[in-house]
Amino acid sequence: MRPENQYFDIYPRIVLAGSEAVITIRPLFDHCRWIADRPCEVTIFPAENAIGKSDWNEVSPIHCLPQNGALQVTYCFDGEQEYIMRIRAAQGEPGGTLEFRLYALEADLFARRPYKGDTHLHSCRSDGRESPAYVAAACRRIGLDFMAITDHRLYAPSLEAASAFADLALDLRIYPGEEVHPPGNRAHIVNFGGRFSINALFDTPEYRAGVAAIEKALTDFPAGVDRYPYASCVWCFDKIRQAGGLGIFCHPYWFYEHHYDLPQTLCTLLFERQPYDALELIGGYHLYESESNNLQVMRYCEERARGRHIPIVGASDAHGCETGELFGWFYTIVFAPTSDLPDLIASIKDLYSVAVEALPGEVVRVYGPFRLVRYAHYLMREILPSHDELCVEEGRLMQAHLAGDTNAAEMLRLLAGRTARLYEHFWQQ
Repeated sequence: MRPENQYFDIYPRIVLAGSEAVITIRPLFDHCRWIADRPCEVTIFPAENAIGKSDWNEVSPIHCLPQNGALQVTYCFDGEQEYIMRIRAAQGEPGGTLEFRLYALEADLFARRPYKGDTHLHSCRSDGRESPAYVAAACRRIGLDFMAITDHRLYAPSLEAASAFADLALDLRIYPGEEVHPPGNRAHIVNFGGRFSINALFDTPEYRAGVAAIEKALTDFPAGVDRYPYASCVWCFDKIRQAGGLGIFCHPYWFYEHHYDLPQTLCTLLFERQPYDALELIGGYHLYESESNNLQVMRYCEERARGRHIPIVGASDAHGCETGELFGWFYTIVFAPTSDLPDLIASIKDLYSVAVEALPGEVVRVYGPFRLVRYAHYLMREILPSHDELCVEEGRLMQAHLAGDTNAAEMLRLLAGRTARLYEHFWQQ
């Protein structure tokens, strides 16, 4: 977090493009109170330049006098972009130079909030290390707003995670899920948020008859290619939608033993015909496997260049929260009206999400639509560090509750709603 963001309270920081906003800068500590008791010069620089201008214009400073222990600046933000606000003590006055960052959004994005989540996680009920509830608590500890346990062929662990905290006031949304493995099919599919298990249906006549009907109806299918794997994928994605969930096509370039785990003929069919709801663009790969993520990103870019509408998520596919690998390395930011499941799913499908890669010791990379990537970088630099600090305490209290701390539930109740109030503070009202 930049020092200015720790020393000052500045709000709002997210404003509506094309509107006038009053920005308040209030010092929090004695060593920076000069801004509140002497004249200042404020200069605001549009990062991309004034809207409609082809060259940089001279930016004139605004002369401001502090009032009631704070500095207030009125400015019209005329387009969607980042703005740099530089504050200096007026000529002849003692003080220094400060820099703050603001962001103006068009109305569609301004009405949404950023929600961090992981749609693909494992617990000890399949091949992970910790209990489902522990995984959920660890997710809040690292700043996530939503998550789902997606154990292999198992739906119940995701319900176990939610039931462990059912009577507590939590801001973390814990959704049902599972990793779906259709019989005789190499494709990996995540059922995120569905109301029932897809894996539980594979031994039923419904599955066999449904896939057979899809196979029979397939037209213009490549000669010599087995129809069953593709048809079973279509059936699974359709059934996930019927359950109210998001069907995610997972790690298409996972290299397993001596080959890509998914035959590339099937992979190409899935990209071309898009029966899935979202692509797991990045995630689940250790550092020595990073080539697979690179291939997935480049395939996504090529498919988007062909005009395909491809919703995306990022997911850790972590099999342990305390191993030092994968957990927290990959996640999704969804720009949605709320963190309710229907809003998250609709926003992902409408291309209001990005996939984030935060490998240890490396710069954070964001993938998705350019407009959202640019905005997400601002959030991760200026807003989300404050959000994540609030989440740490909540996650630790969730873990304390699991360990038997009888005071944790009441403490969580007192903390409930803090991240929502933080966003309300930072967004223009």
